[in-house]
Amino acid sequence: MLRRVLCTVLFMGALPSLAEASQGHITVVLLGATGDLAKKYLWQGLFQLYMDQVSSGHSFTFHGAALTALEPGQRLMFDVLKKLTCPPDESPDRCAVLKDQFLKLSQYHQLKTAENYTVLNREIETLLRQEGLKEAGRIFYFSVPPFAYTEIARHINSSCRPPPGAWLRVVLEKPFGHDLESAQQLAAELTGFFREEEMYRVDHYLGKQAVAHILPFRDQNRQFLDPIWNRHHVERVEIVLKETVDAKGRTSFYEQYGVIRDVLQNHLTEALMFLTMELPANVSRAEEVLQCKLQAFQSLRGLEKNSAVLGQYQAYASQVQEELQKAQDYISTTPTFAGVLIHNDNLRWEGVPFLLTSGKALDERVGYVRVLFKNRAYCTQSETLRDAGHSQCKAKQIIFYIGHGILNTPAVLVSRNLFRPVMPEGSWREAVGQSDLHIFGQPLSDYYVYSPVKERDAYSVLISNIYHGRKDFFITTENLLASWGFWTPLLDSISHQPLRLYPGGVENQHLLDFEMVSGEVAFTLGEPVEQRLMPDDYRTVQSKFRQSPLVSAWSEDLISQLASDIEKAASRTVARSGQFHLALSGGSSPVVLFQRLTRHHYAFPWKHTHIWLVDERCVPLTDTESNFFSLHNHLLQSVRVPYFNVHPMPVHLHQRLCVEEDRGTELYAKEIMALVANASFDLVLLGVGTDGHTASLFPRSENGLEGAQTVVLTESPVKPHQRMSLSLPLINRARQVFVLVLGKGKHDITTLLSRVGHEPRKWPISGVSPSSGQLVWYVDYEALLG
Repeated sequence: MLRRVLCTVLFMGALPSLAEASQGHITVVLLGATGDLAKKYLWQGLFQLYMDQVSSGHSFTFHGAALTALEPGQRLMFDVLKKLTCPPDESPDRCAVLKDQFLKLSQYHQLKTAENYTVLNREIETLLRQEGLKEAGRIFYFSVPPFAYTEIARHINSSCRPPPGAWLRVVLEKPFGHDLESAQQLAAELTGFFREEEMYRVDHYLGKQAVAHILPFRDQNRQFLDPIWNRHHVERVEIVLKETVDAKGRTSFYEQYGVIRDVLQNHLTEALMFLTMELPANVSRAEEVLQCKLQAFQSLRGLEKNSAVLGQYQAYASQVQEELQKAQDYISTTPTFAGVLIHNDNLRWEGVPFLLTSGKALDERVGYVRVLFKNRAYCTQSETLRDAGHSQCKAKQIIFYIGHGILNTPAVLVSRNLFRPVMPEGSWREAVGQSDLHIFGQPLSDYYVYSPVKERDAYSVLISNIYHGRKDFFITTENLLASWGFWTPLLDSISHQPLRLYPGGVENQHLLDFEMVSGEVAFTLGEPVEQRLMPDDYRTVQSKFRQSPLVSAWSEDLISQLASDIEKAASRTVARSGQFHLALSGGSSPVVLFQRLTRHHYAFPWKHTHIWLVDERCVPLTDTESNFFSLHNHLLQSVRVPYFNVHPMPVHLHQRLCVEEDRGTELYAKEIMALVANASFDLVLLGVGTDGHTASLFPRSENGLEGAQTVVLTESPVKPHQRMSLSLPLINRARQVFVLVLGKGKHDITTLLSRVGHEPRKWPISGVSPSSGQLVWYVDYEALLG
């Protein structure tokens, strides 16, 4: 059969000779061959691959597969194949022949059991043996739900792998998990069957021509971009995908995922990486591109609840009730609109806001990546008398226009007052005409505009890249887990956040407009009266805890209050004595406090503040387990504390850690005595462990609970075991002690502490009682009430 097909195509002038068709045979198996994605895009993409590669020297067969029985499945599949089309520039005669041959090379299989896969493998081997062809490789395209991946992977691995010397490429469609944990689980299952180089995770946005050209554009225009592609010149970046359609008919999927998981975590994040990553020496080397992307992920600042604004179109709830048979009072908390503010804390991008926005039922269908540059010029002459290419007062921007919208085509636009870009002549051409169009408030004539010479569907591009083994167009396991690691904390924090309801389409007006304020985002307009609201937060539960003042609120409000109280204490102390000595605990709880202080408290007297550590793990200060490392990453590198006012604990002396003979505790005690009046810190911030420990003073500790020593070495029940800590007597000499307790995990110890007395050997935190200072407890509702 294959020889007849090749001869027919040869007759049409497509192949040099049958003898030269010897590079080997490629078998393509499309699983889910009768599904929506296959009907809309995948079969057309495979046909395009065949048209492009028919003269490459490879021969092909295409196997559609699904759970449907043979006869109905065959009928459904060939109904789709008969509707395949050729590009406009393909001659009708050649198109007819290629389409006829493609249909002859395609067949349907029911793949339901292990035996079905064994039979398929046997048929492939028999065909190749009969035709005398060598196998080059196999492509298995998983156009099926992720819950089916593991079973299919097991069958392919056990009975459908190609022989040694031939490659295997397994193509996986999103969603790749629901959060970090589920993505890790799915990745672990798949790596049990396939090697990393065999897996091609598809994000079809990487096949969009404008998105795919971001890296090549940056590479080819280094001479222009190197001086301006940074925080000194870029004002902000917008990455946007708007849709006019709603989720009707897809609410089953949407209720599980929502707009952030569906669009932002993957499509828009990949575009973000292409913009922010450092350029590798060779942008064509997949390994170099991946490493640069992973480094870019590491420099992203963590997202908080106030990093996002969320909305839901009004008809969504009723659509969910109807399609999923939910009760009339069912309330969905799934966002259909999201705007997220992202910051990158590396030197290139520090301070530049990146806005990622997507939603359904919006005013237009459009996608774009917009880099807006700062404009420092003042132009004396009227703008109407200036040529756009020379006017430095007009907006300066680079736009990667993904498609649809007013241009209705992929495009790259560069403001004429920036530079004339270098573009590859064979694939992009300068657009002319359409002078009446405006984009972002400017006429199209203000830009150099380039569009693809030949528009290609994203799936056709990606299927071609699979054939060529171009891994840089796909999501690796490391890339996937880095993305989920970044987005999962935000998804957890907003799971019950109230949503802004919007009517949909042009009626949204200004309802979804949002603004950036102090590193956060908020809707510009206040909440309409008729909006659905969450129950009111109550501020205070009680005013005392263990006979000391108590401040209690939801965690976000509590951290805000604590940060304000620390700033007030610092300002008062500096006004009185000229300096403020602050001792900070390690652990995870203070991290959100540090972030709050850096982003909202610009009047904090850091210049006059001394930073001390309450405790430290006996690891190098550059170790991620180090309390100082966390303090540096989340606070010190973002505020202006004089270098000589920072006092890390000396746990690493003489190239060894916490050795008693090195007298690190004595050194720190002497430093405190020399700099802190009466060894009384102005403020000590403590936390509480689930066992009642505080600082690194643990139940039944040998050192630090009493006695004359001010700094001690202790043993922790968990690794790293060795610690250095301020002693309880030194802590109790402080003018103020604030204790921060967050989360449901601390509810049991909080309840216990409310009932017990002064028993520091059992619960060291119960021994905190400043002799002449004030103790204040900051406990969130989850820790207090469970």
